[in-house]
This record gives sequence, structure tokens and C-alpha cells, in this order.
Amino acid sequence: MKTIKKGSRGQEVKHLQTYLHLMADGIFGPLTEEAVKEFQKNHGLTADGIVGTKTWAVIEADEAKGVSSIAKSKRNIKEIIIHCSDTPEGKDFTVADIRAWHKARNFSDVGYHYVIYRDGSIHLGRDIDIAGAHCTNHNTISIGICYIGGREVGSTKPKDTRTAEQKKALLKLLKDLKKLYPNATIHGHKEFANKACPCFEVKKEYSNL
Repeated sequence: MKTIKKGSRGQEVKHLQTYLHLMADGIFGPLTEEAVKEFQKNHGLTADGIVGTKTWAVIEADEAKGVSSIAKSKRNIKEIIIHCSDTPEGKDFTVADIRAWHKARNFSDVGYHYVIYRDGSIHLGRDIDIAGAHCTNHNTISIGICYIGGREVGSTKPKDTRTAEQKKALLKLLKDLKKLYPNATIHGHKEFANKACPCFEVKKEYSNL
């Protein structure tokens, strides 16, 4: 594999994006660079956003073993809990936005471990080795996933606003997490709180995982 970085285009970029659970458009832009730096940091590599020999070696070794780019937490994970961001359908928000909202509520960081954007790209939030701040009495034993959306436009009414890309990404992420935590159970936030979140029936949709 050739060295690629921000500004690169082509099949190598698509390969990288697929591995990192990003939208595989073949364009190495800011979101891909951010994901690469996070990946490098989590694997003890120089976090420069440049995918060279050492970074490719880690990726190829994982692929040879059938391992996902999703890292495993050192915590004892018993639950995977799905949330929505409670934001209007069709409007984009980022991990940085949610982090700002949560810090305004005196959280130390964004409360979720993974955030799924409307384009289906998956982004890291809080360090998976640190308990989240997303579900009272369940944070220490869980992984928190949030998808962007969950509300009708111009209303506070909850709605399953997931795009086709988000549904595909969420299913893939859940399958990868179940490989890491085979005994973990999958839940919607509303199972533990008086909320509509995540605005669809998690137990029904993922009963076979």
C-alpha cells in the first residue's frame, strides 16, 4: 500500500475508510484525517494522520485476523446502549457539538463512546476505557452509542430519523462490538429512562445479534 494523507484520493483511501467505518468516498478529507489520528493514537503510533508503512501494517494485520478497527475496552462491558442526539431530522451535528453540550452540563467530556453521523460514518467520542455519561446507573458497565437525529423537523416529537447509511453503520458497529463483548446485551436508552430515546425498538430490531 502506498502512503496516503489528507488530499489523497483513490482505492487506497476507500480501503482505509471502509476499515475505519467511514463513508468510503475515496477522498482523504478532514474527517478521515481525524479518524486516522485517533486510530494511530489508540495503537501506539505517531498520530500524524499520515497512513504510511507502520499504520498500514497494523491495519493489514488486523484484517488478516478478521479484527475490526474498533478497540476493546479494559472495562467489564455488560451492556451496549443506543441513544439518539435528539436533534432535528436532516440536520448534521458532530462529536464536537455534543461535547460542547455535555460540557455545558458539567460533564468532563462527551458522554457517548461512539457517534454515528447521518452519512453513516462512525466517530469516536469518550475514551472506551473511561465510563461514559449516558445512562444513569449503567455507565460503568456499558458502551454508549449515539446516532445523530431523533426528532421531527420544527417539533419536539420523537421520530426514527435514521438514514439508510446510519442503519447500516449501526448494525455493523453492533456486530463488531458483539465480537469484542459476546455476552453484552443490546438496549435502547428508553429501557432505563423515561425517554423516547432512541426513537425505535432496539430489542425488536437487534433480537438476532
